[in-house]
Amino acid sequence: MDRNTIIGLVLIGLVLVGYSIFTKPAREAQMAERRRLDSIARVEQIRQAERMQQEEQQGVAPDAGEQEDSVSQARMAETLGDFAGGTRGEERKVTLENDQLRLTFSTLGGRPYTVQLKEYQTHDSLPLLLFDGDSTIFTLQFFADNRSISTGDLFFTPSIDTLRSEDGRTFQQLTMRLVISDSASISYIYRLFEDDYMVDFDLHLTGLDRYRTDRMQFNFDFYAPSQEKGYQNEAMYTSLYYKYHLGDVENFKLRSKKEIEETTETTRIKWIAFSQQFFSTIIIADEYFDGAYIFQQRFSDPGKYVRHYASSMDMPYDRSGDQTIGMRLYMGPNHFVTLKEYGDLQLESVVTVGGSLIKWINAYVIIPIFNWLNRWISNYGIIILLLTLILKIALFPLTYRSYKSQAVMRVLKPQVDEIGKKFPKKEDAMKKQQATMDLYKRAGANPMGGCLPMLLQFPILYAMFRFFPTSIELRQEKFLWAQDLSTYDSILDLPFNIPMYGDHVSLFTLLMTATTMLSMRWSNQATGGGSQMPGMKTMMYIMPLMFMLILNNFSAGLTYYYFLANVITLLQNFLFKQFVDEEKILKRINDKKSKPVKKSRLAQRLEEIQKQQQRQASGRKPLPKKRK
Repeated sequence: MDRNTIIGLVLIGLVLVGYSIFTKPAREAQMAERRRLDSIARVEQIRQAERMQQEEQQGVAPDAGEQEDSVSQARMAETLGDFAGGTRGEERKVTLENDQLRLTFSTLGGRPYTVQLKEYQTHDSLPLLLFDGDSTIFTLQFFADNRSISTGDLFFTPSIDTLRSEDGRTFQQLTMRLVISDSASISYIYRLFEDDYMVDFDLHLTGLDRYRTDRMQFNFDFYAPSQEKGYQNEAMYTSLYYKYHLGDVENFKLRSKKEIEETTETTRIKWIAFSQQFFSTIIIADEYFDGAYIFQQRFSDPGKYVRHYASSMDMPYDRSGDQTIGMRLYMGPNHFVTLKEYGDLQLESVVTVGGSLIKWINAYVIIPIFNWLNRWISNYGIIILLLTLILKIALFPLTYRSYKSQAVMRVLKPQVDEIGKKFPKKEDAMKKQQATMDLYKRAGANPMGGCLPMLLQFPILYAMFRFFPTSIELRQEKFLWAQDLSTYDSILDLPFNIPMYGDHVSLFTLLMTATTMLSMRWSNQATGGGSQMPGMKTMMYIMPLMFMLILNNFSAGLTYYYFLANVITLLQNFLFKQFVDEEKILKRINDKKSKPVKKSRLAQRLEEIQKQQQRQASGRKPLPKKRK
């Protein structure tokens, strides 16, 4: 074989390889087709089981029944092969329990059947269940010898042991084993440690390589029940999160109006979190999932469920004779500190405390102060009061500077009005502005001096807006008339629903609205905004009323904080007024105005250029530049 022949064969091989890669369907299309085939196979399997059950029930004589049973078993063996043995059994319930969790498992599918958080209750004092019942899907799905197999339809054999780990921790281990043949089995191994919301979950596969096993997927679907009093608020902060392997955390948008959202991720996934306002169920891969299809359905109307979650994760199956795929299940509260203790998994991302700057403020300022106060004080109403005082003290220099700037503008207001009278015409607007800015410059006043310090406080206010509605510490904590600081405080239930406002009256929201109006009115009078900007008077009432409509259904802890912040602001302004002497400020401004204003180098240079232009225009020669 000569060189040209070899080169030709290599080129043909490269062309064939390139053609196969180019014409290979996209991974999204492959996964979609796989889900379609799996769904068809699952439906056909269910129909086959129903037909067999009907045939069994139609038997009349004992001999005929035995004959029908033999026929049914033969058909099942033809449909499932060696896996048909798993269809014979009886469903039983097995329980694992520690101080935090009570997990009930079903031998049908070897799956978690009920998850109860023992330390919490629903708003109406019922046991708090993350998911419950036969609607839950927790199954391994794959093809074996071209047969579609779903472990959710097969019976497992349970065994429980109490063991001790190498670090001395005691745990309960539940092994759910599905025997396929003498040399093949599937085992679900669950380990529940003391004082932990995390459950170790290993998928152990033995001898499946002999069945030409392919397309290994793990499906986890369930309906998330509503747990909280305020359905609107609960639904707003319920969503699905997922983290890329060695990458960022993504989520379906909290305030999306879409009823159904879904996505197919073809890259490696580290974990998927089915999160509610205060609790989450998170499935975590020890290594990664090869890809995943994730889905959520929103229920806009108040009812039993707040979401329907579904997921299908590609297992990193290597088709070996013996393989263990390690996973973990977190089933517990959305407590920022607790979730952060699980290392660099970024599980705390399911707690919606804001993005970028706001998240930083909450994570490194608000939450540490809140937790430090909680170490010494158990009353959360007092904790919010002290937290408000601490933040107001920290922001005191900015607040005081803002007040002084407003005082300067207030004493200059008569002179600004005089300038306005001097230039009443619209065409003199530029002259009026130049004269006003010259006045501010000679007086050493900054028109923005009162605004900037206030703007710097807005991130704190917004951080609180994101912190309180998702702070599980406030859940079902009473203070004054509020029965639960994590949801709205109702002093009057209305027999009708007002759009945006709701069907109840929140007292903290009313107090917040009243103090906001007082604060805005005082600020408007202090700066003289009413005469300069007539629209401010209307805005003074419209904005608080809009906030009242929006926040009436929000956390009582949030509106209580805003009310306290307004009261403290009013007290600060009253004290500032006693100690800031406006006559002295006016005298100091007049003294500054009497002194010549030193021109900056830039102003001198501009003035020199202007004079040269005037000389050129009059026909004179420009003055020679001064030598330094």
